Amino acid sequence: MSVKVYGIKNCNTMKKAFDFLQEKGVDYEFIDYKKQKPSKDLLKGFLKKTDLESLVNKKGTTYRKQDEETKEALNSTDQALEILVENSSMIKRPVIVYPDGKLTLGFDSDEISKHLGQ
Repeated sequence: MSVKVYGIKNCNTMKKAFDFLQEKGVDYEFIDYKKQKPSKDLLKGFLKKTDLESLVNKKGTTYRKQDEETKEALNSTDQALEILVENSSMIKRPVIVYPDGKLTLGFDSDEISKHLGQ
């Protein structure tokens, strides 16, 4: 089985996910938002499988540094897509996409194992 992992390499949560997938012997393709900006189409695809509230990482420093107007704009899908493309650090990490098209957000070993069928 091979999965796609989206995120930012220098993130502790991402490192946990990489270690976990390696322990489980799962092949993965890593897409680093810092090297390849997420497209609006990619984010729209994520939003077909999850909601905007779950996709936005409101615990991170990038989000907390935003002004109230920007935070409010993140409640509107069209505006949020614009903001998230430019500020990919505000996307919850990792986003893991499985062969069946389902995805998980954030690192939850039990949830990931379930999707891996392990």
